[in-house]
Amino acid sequence: MSDKIKELLAKDSFDINDLADIVMILRSENGCPWDKVQTHKSIKKDFLEEVYEVMEAIDCDSPEMMREELGDVLLQVVFHTVIETENNNFRLDDVITDICKKLIIRHPHVFGSVEADNVETVLKNWDTIKKETKGQETYSDTLKSVPKNFPALMRAQKLSKRAARAGIEYDNAHDISALENAVKALENSDKAVVAKQLGEIMFTCASLARKLDLDAEEVLTDTNNNYIEKFEKTENAVRQNGQDMTALSINELDAYWREQNE
Repeated sequence: MSDKIKELLAKDSFDINDLADIVMILRSENGCPWDKVQTHKSIKKDFLEEVYEVMEAIDCDSPEMMREELGDVLLQVVFHTVIETENNNFRLDDVITDICKKLIIRHPHVFGSVEADNVETVLKNWDTIKKETKGQETYSDTLKSVPKNFPALMRAQKLSKRAARAGIEYDNAHDISALENAVKALENSDKAVVAKQLGEIMFTCASLARKLDLDAEEVLTDTNNNYIEKFEKTENAVRQNGQDMTALSINELDAYWREQNE
């Protein structure tokens, strides 16, 4: 192990195999106390956080930030792989081999004789091959395969998209009517009924966003950011008048809100 450490320290540039070696050293008997006790479950949320940080880098249009955050995501991939290597289940080469094979199989129009000269045909072929390779025999199987731990809006949008492939696709007027009925049902005093209707509203909104070629997660993210901006404008106006927001009534705060944001 000491020879490997010396070899790594002498390098000016590294490849993915070096990254795997570093993780294995960190998890070795004389490695890092933190790294060597981690499990898949203990670091799974770190994986998700790193992916979100890549998304932030993309939104910021920052190549420097993206380069760093992609490295963090790659570390997560290698870390989980090393754990499985320790368990004699698979190695990094196996992970890379599997994804290469998958890409070749799912692109028969590039690596085979299938004709596909537009995006629609490519996606249709992709879905067909995916169903075959994953043993999905029914449309329900395709819905069940959407990961349960996806963000709820993202999952809703994917579920409605896959349902649409089976023919369950209403027009926008139908969805708007369903939203109106669900909103009226919110007046019910039964909490379970209200929860169900709120869920219906959120799902229908996600489906509408998809049909309008919008990403529901991004739409809500933009709204969240806009809300913060509006809130800050309102608070600044209140403070400029020497007042505290919590000391004002909702009607007074609403007047500030409208004055600053309309």
